[in-house]
Amino acid sequence: MRKKGFKSLIVTLAVVLITGVFAGCGGNTGGDSSQGNTTKDDSKKELSGSITLAGSTALQPLAEEIGKSFQQKNPKVTVNVQGGGSGTGLNLALEGTANIGNSDVTAESKLDADKAKQLVDHQVCAIGFAVVVNPSVKVDNLTKDQIQKIFTGEITNWKDVGGDDMKINVINRTKSSGTRATFKDTVMGGKDEKEGLGTTQDSNGNVENAIKTTEGSISYLALSYLTDSVKANVKALKIEGVEATSENITAKKYPFWSYEHMYTKGEAKDPEKAFIDYVLSDENTETIKKLGYIPMSEMK
Repeated sequence: MRKKGFKSLIVTLAVVLITGVFAGCGGNTGGDSSQGNTTKDDSKKELSGSITLAGSTALQPLAEEIGKSFQQKNPKVTVNVQGGGSGTGLNLALEGTANIGNSDVTAESKLDADKAKQLVDHQVCAIGFAVVVNPSVKVDNLTKDQIQKIFTGEITNWKDVGGDDMKINVINRTKSSGTRATFKDTVMGGKDEKEGLGTTQDSNGNVENAIKTTEGSISYLALSYLTDSVKANVKALKIEGVEATSENITAKKYPFWSYEHMYTKGEAKDPEKAFIDYVLSDENTETIKKLGYIPMSEMK
């Protein structure tokens, strides 16, 4: 009896011990789960701080619009969007004055190689541009060759390209403009515009005002800026018979376009990283289209 009782006691202790071990494992799993929840909660940590974006006025409308919705989702973050041109944006990002430098062109095309290496490129969308004229101009289409001759000063009267006998007034962009750099690369065939020809404006808005008030004028604007109200003041021309539309750009029929970039000095950190990720999210695809830009998913 004693042996049987002793054996029963051993069995009972073994069962208790094994049960305790499994219970301990279960407790550890619960602990890991708790730590996992903590990590998950940390990943949803509320963003705070400020983000300053500067540079391309072509990208400015999108940055402003998405900046508003980003602030609504993250009320402790302030988003400040400024223009100034792509070159200015890149330099301000490099200096640390701006968290994000908006640009129509690559940093390598505007900065020394050593400086460009300090910036990290985030392509956020594509954008088209249109050659625009004052409504008084009775021309609807120009070839690349004609545009080049106008901006180099070889053609100075609209009658020479099928229009009325009227002086051509060229309105150009500043040298820091990414739109001007894109115009030179895609339409001008790398040729420089004639120095001192016509006048120079530093933003899409100023170009619009100059075009609508100057008879016989010609310049170029971002499609994102060509809203219905702007189209009432300026006329967009076809290039080589092709209209400036997103569809013609994605079909590779229209030449005057570029990618839009958001540059950060080094790898992006929150809150600017969260902002760039938000710009690229599916949530903003329709906003990008609505404002006249082309989502990255549509560029092949």
